[in-house]
Amino acid sequence: MSTKRKSYSADFKAKLVLEVLEGNKTINEIASAYEILPVSLKNWNS
Repeated sequence: MSTKRKSYSADFKAKLVLEVLEGNKTINEIASAYEILPVSLKNWNS
């Protein structure tokens, strides 16, 4: 069985990166809230 990769819009990615930059929550907290992998969020942030 293969699973289809999720794709996220640029707006969604930008929203999450802005949350990281605000510094109110950790990357892990944000990733958990939106059900994504922390490594994905780290890649979008760089």
